Amino acid sequence: MLYAAGAYIAWGLMPLYWKSVQVVPAGQILAHRIAWSLFFVVLILTARRQWGWLRGALRRPRVILLFTLSGFLIGLNWFIYIWAVNAGHIVETSLGYFINPLVNVLLGYLVLKERLRPAQWLALSVALAGVLYLTISFGAFPWIALTLAFSFGTYGLIRKTAPLNSAEGLFIETAVLFLPAFGFLLLMESRGVGAFGHTGLPVTLLLIGAGIVTSIPLLLFAAGARRIPLTTLGLLQYIAPTMQFLIGVLVYNETFGLTRLIGFGLVWLALVLYTIETLIVNRRRAVLPAGV
Repeated sequence: MLYAAGAYIAWGLMPLYWKSVQVVPAGQILAHRIAWSLFFVVLILTARRQWGWLRGALRRPRVILLFTLSGFLIGLNWFIYIWAVNAGHIVETSLGYFINPLVNVLLGYLVLKERLRPAQWLALSVALAGVLYLTISFGAFPWIALTLAFSFGTYGLIRKTAPLNSAEGLFIETAVLFLPAFGFLLLMESRGVGAFGHTGLPVTLLLIGAGIVTSIPLLLFAAGARRIPLTTLGLLQYIAPTMQFLIGVLVYNETFGLTRLIGFGLVWLALVLYTIETLIVNRRRAVLPAGV
């Protein structure tokens, strides 16, 4: 539980990190995040002497294709998140990650053909009502929240079916994205607008640290997910968006009026319904074998 909670707390604090480098354009932050994540995960795999899997993976085009797709999705997710945080939309990013568990349920229904229980349909309907209310009230589609939710949900779906662990998968994902990212950084440097080494030592060190703050939570999450029940993991996942929401409202004074309260309230109600129903079903499944 400490591993998993540590991962979600780290993700919850992430807005503070990206805000500290907001003088750097989001595209450059993303490119550094990709490049330094690859460097850091290479160090981890080398320290663990875990390179034996790579030859087998390279002989399986489907594996490379899957992780190329997941790399694109996580890159999109990272970019939207970094841009949104530094553009003053932390509260909306938190909405995306509140919605994410329900998106996972929907993707399971659409892609994996999983059957949804009545309470799950009710939770999805209430969440949809919240999104529609926010859209109508503000006159703008909450595209940041939904892009984050669906990109990360689809990423999770791919990683669920992909045959590699967290560090190995992250290596392929960042390796696939590395050349475009590095090329982009070289282009920015040649144009005289590169941030690395030109925006002060603290920002330069934070750009390097982007690889660490990306990789460590993923490794903590992988370690925790293997050791605790899925239900517990599902409850812990609300730590991150709750922290992001509070940071947006209390630290950066983002607006949160009655309209947003109603829209978010519907999403939170949907999550309460979903969580209670999941706990009841899992408890019944745990008790059932004893009575057989």
